Amino acid sequence: MADDSPNSLSSSYSPPLAQGRRAGVRGPGPRSALTSLFSSQVPAFVLPIATAFLFLLAWQGISVLGNISPTILPPPTMVLEQLTENFHLIMKHTYPTTVETMAAFGISIPLGIVLAGLLVYSTAAQQALYPNIIFFQLIPKIALAPLFIVWLGTGPSSRITFSVFICFFPILIATAAGLRAVETNMLRLCRSLRMSEWQVLIRIRFPTSPPYIFSGMKVSVTLAIIGIVVGEFIASQEGLGYLIQFASSRQQTDLALACIAVLCVVGLALYGLVVAAEKVVTALYDFR
Repeated sequence: MADDSPNSLSSSYSPPLAQGRRAGVRGPGPRSALTSLFSSQVPAFVLPIATAFLFLLAWQGISVLGNISPTILPPPTMVLEQLTENFHLIMKHTYPTTVETMAAFGISIPLGIVLAGLLVYSTAAQQALYPNIIFFQLIPKIALAPLFIVWLGTGPSSRITFSVFICFFPILIATAAGLRAVETNMLRLCRSLRMSEWQVLIRIRFPTSPPYIFSGMKVSVTLAIIGIVVGEFIASQEGLGYLIQFASSRQQTDLALACIAVLCVVGLALYGLVVAAEKVVTALYDFR
């Protein structure tokens, strides 16, 4: 017979805290508690800004204390001086680069999505197109840039076309992955309801693929600006790529770095627009 005396009950039962101690489970130590407290109180943007500030500070110290020629590595103060003195000139060349980048990115979004839908919808289209798309993507893009200038001239059309050729591929791959990520049970249910492949594509596959599409767009928007700048390097009379090449030919490294800094700001702004659009679309889907 089991012993139900108070002594036996007290010996067999112990509070969870005591059990945890006997099992070797410890609560959060002072270091982990301090880390969690620091991470909860410090905003997310403080750490990257502090890291960038330390990088600029080290750059300034190396340039000045190391007696490095400004032609080779100008300090950040000289870059900032060029940015303020030639602000209107830099902004004048920023406008065409930004507009052409947005145009190329805007064209690549429907192109990549439509091609991905076609590849998923039709097995024949996938067998005919996908290997050729991969083949063209394996070609070094910088080798094709002069040909786009020869075919389409030195105007914006050649740079936009070249940029689209570069940046549509990540959207295509990500969208195709999203369209194929539908659960097998859902597809079986659609077949039991006698839904056509087109209905499955429009009603099931596409509504579940926005996270994949936006992941491809985040990569694509960075490639779009690269394509435009490469086109401006080869043949152009305007744009930040042209101004960087002009400054480099005159050994004005500080002006070239100022243009590169503006390019980074433009790229961050466009990337931020993609992230904001993703949040809006996600909120709409959650609301529905």
